[in-house]
Amino acid sequence: MNSVTWLIVSMNYYYATLHFVVTIGVLVWLYRWHPGRYAAFRTVLFATTAVALVGYYLYPLAPPRLMNGQDFVDTVLVHHTWGSMASGNLKHVSNQYAAMPSMHIGWSLWCGVTIFLLARAPWAKILGLLYPAATLVVIVSTANHFWMDAVGGMVCLAFGFSVSYFWYGSRPHRLPRLVEPAASTPRRSGPSPADAGTDRAKSGEKAGEQPGEKEAAEEPVSSRK
Repeated sequence: MNSVTWLIVSMNYYYATLHFVVTIGVLVWLYRWHPGRYAAFRTVLFATTAVALVGYYLYPLAPPRLMNGQDFVDTVLVHHTWGSMASGNLKHVSNQYAAMPSMHIGWSLWCGVTIFLLARAPWAKILGLLYPAATLVVIVSTANHFWMDAVGGMVCLAFGFSVSYFWYGSRPHRLPRLVEPAASTPRRSGPSPADAGTDRAKSGEKAGEQPGEKEAAEEPVSSRK
């Protein structure tokens, strides 16, 4: 495949850019159109990435393109494409031994599953499924990952969904699409404290009246003369 220059160069740019662009785009789409599910799906992505970082730290593995004496071709170096973490000054600040598990598969599969579960249009669901499949072809063709690295990314994603389910008690796509408003405090039935105090004051005034005063108030004017 390296002999087809336009194809392999396109794959190099695919590998370097869509990994971030599509993932951020899906996050924005979730936040805007599915706010009630956004936090749960975001937790899946964060947990998937976190467990992958632990793997990179504890057991770093090199990608195929760094294996000398084999039949793998570093397509970024051969075709001088930009944007890759393995080229230019970026290779000095990025981890070149973070091949297993593949987060290109982990993130792309997260995007694909999210779109497939939540999108309504059939064409969007199809694109959601095609995106991780195309990513798998790209990461192997560019010698950035082995097939087993992709399996590792899938395992990490399964871990992320498990964490989200444990935290929210439901699968992310089963949660309400919109954020439910907080329940308002129910109003207490009966008279308010101010009204109750007024009633007590009135009853106290009536209780303090003398019997003679009440009779005098009720006596006709003519009898007083």
